[in-house]
Amino acid sequence: MKQVHVMSLFVFTLIGNVLSGSNHVFQDLKDREGVLSFLEYHAAISPSSSVTDKPLMVGLTLIQGADSSGAVCLDGTLPGYHLDRGSGTGKDSWLVDLEGGGWCNTIRDCVYRKTTRRGSSKLFEKQLPFTGILSDKAEENPDFFNWNRVKVRYCDGASFSGDSQNEASQLYFRGQRIWSAAMEYLMAKGMQNATQALLSGCSAGGLASIIHCDEFRELFPQSTKVKCLSDAGMFLNAMDISGGHTLQNFYSGVVSLQEVQKSLPSTCIDHLDPTSCFFPQNLVAAVRTPLFLLNSAYDVWQLRSSLAPSSADPHGTWKECRQNNAQCNSSQIQFLQDFRNQMLDAIKVFSSSNQNGLFINSCFAHCQSERQDTWFADDSPRIGNKRIAQSVGDWYFDREDVKAVDCPYPCDNTCHNLVFNDVVSNITFSQSTRLTSTPFNLLIIFLVSLCSISTTGFKFFR
Repeated sequence: MKQVHVMSLFVFTLIGNVLSGSNHVFQDLKDREGVLSFLEYHAAISPSSSVTDKPLMVGLTLIQGADSSGAVCLDGTLPGYHLDRGSGTGKDSWLVDLEGGGWCNTIRDCVYRKTTRRGSSKLFEKQLPFTGILSDKAEENPDFFNWNRVKVRYCDGASFSGDSQNEASQLYFRGQRIWSAAMEYLMAKGMQNATQALLSGCSAGGLASIIHCDEFRELFPQSTKVKCLSDAGMFLNAMDISGGHTLQNFYSGVVSLQEVQKSLPSTCIDHLDPTSCFFPQNLVAAVRTPLFLLNSAYDVWQLRSSLAPSSADPHGTWKECRQNNAQCNSSQIQFLQDFRNQMLDAIKVFSSSNQNGLFINSCFAHCQSERQDTWFADDSPRIGNKRIAQSVGDWYFDREDVKAVDCPYPCDNTCHNLVFNDVVSNITFSQSTRLTSTPFNLLIIFLVSLCSISTTGFKFFR
């Protein structure tokens, strides 16, 4: 079992405290954003133990004219994407990956967000590394390496959904329009001729891939093979450690502020409130297009930001467990086992469909398709001796059914568990590869990122 160490969030919390005092809600926001910042940072630089080549860097393209239809980021700037063209047998195949990065649920939250790369294309990176499912190397990405591979940038704060604005704060909530503009633009760039297509996304992008899966299918003729992948997008409406519903309350703000109900499927809205319909547990069973759920049963983002956030843990009882799963006591592990059971219950109906796929491992991880070390490497996480990339490929190409559910923690010794340290001088990716940096350099990286800103259908393995 591997451990991936990431710098603690004390810098982010400190900045949050300077901006708005010791407000628990704001601290939770900073914790959420901090986790996402470092998960993205690790996705970009995490090396595989078997691959030493530098990742392909792909340039940014802004969607010119998108503003004419109101398809703009939170601050009114143009949306964008990164595209690496396919070749050979993959020239008519398209993989569209929706970027993740949390949400904003209040005016203050969104005003802050538009000063980061998650709310303004002025702060987008001009190039992004294409790793994992986006890699252009067959030894890193055996099934999709030569496809047209696209990363659509995320700058709306509601999983590419919603349609409203706040004139007083000069905020534009145009996620649905950004989705539509991006798809129209890509279709014109050749995606309309696709014979195969896969919509994917991680975290907030994984939720977006669920919300938009059937819309994506409708872009193409029936002769085109179309499927969707949601990585770390199975956010549960679960009770937190204090008995509250932190994520439900947060989502309620996102949905009402950004009028997300306009983007949600009528199959859900007809019988549930809009906030409930923003939770994928109430959406996945009704998705008509084949869908693959890749998720950790102990998702670290949900542990830190939904199940045991600072606001629900005023005495810090869960602090060590939040940072390192090895420090969780028996009662905390039982709480997390109950969360895993809730996840498996939530996907029972979904898993009964032959067209759908699953890879639910027992790791403390988040976003495993975009990191090379977890997607496809010699020591990547496995279920039944099969890595994530192989499982997704087998499912997409109908080589075999994939309904893989790991045995409960701590049985899986192939995990790359994320560990958050208070004080670190290095970030460890595996036993054989280590990136060493001073705390000062890590702080600089951080500040730059800120500014640029048992169940039917399951196959259990033991």
